[in-house]
Amino acid sequence: MRLLIAFVFLSTLCAAVFAASHIPANGIVGKRQNAMKQMARAVKTIADMFEGRLVYDAAEFKSAAETVRRQSGETLVKGFPAGSLGDPSDAKADIDTSRAEFIALAKHLEKFASALSVAADSAPDGITKSMRMGPGMMMDGSILGKKRAAKSVADVSTLPAEHVFHLMLQDCASCHARFRNKAK
Repeated sequence: MRLLIAFVFLSTLCAAVFAASHIPANGIVGKRQNAMKQMARAVKTIADMFEGRLVYDAAEFKSAAETVRRQSGETLVKGFPAGSLGDPSDAKADIDTSRAEFIALAKHLEKFASALSVAADSAPDGITKSMRMGPGMMMDGSILGKKRAAKSVADVSTLPAEHVFHLMLQDCASCHARFRNKAK
């Protein structure tokens, strides 16, 4: 299940990056495309470490988490000002009409990335058992999903890093589904 979710998310990110290549990378659109590409590379690094395709390195894991943290929250919100949505960008104008929802997702992403950064600090020698999702841990859906109410994630520090990572991936996918036009 973890591999499937990671594969779907990474495929979506790769498709997004590829599809976005038709837009000239200049101005605010170019800046946010660059930020999304940085986050995609960082997410791939973390996914590869969790899946064993890349040897765990605490500094690299932390750097990847910090990349996502720096590009999320208020930084992400500022990258989508009014007037920069719709053509030629793939960002939907819904970001303006649902600004509070978009801000909540951006802040949620920052919270998850911060928790992953802290997890790297507590595991300098390798991915620990406490960082892994245990059997029976359910994926609760994204912040936009209907399942999240079943389990509060107000304190992500109590969750295994791998679980936090998957919740972060779900929120990324939800945000793209809600606020990004499909490639033409």
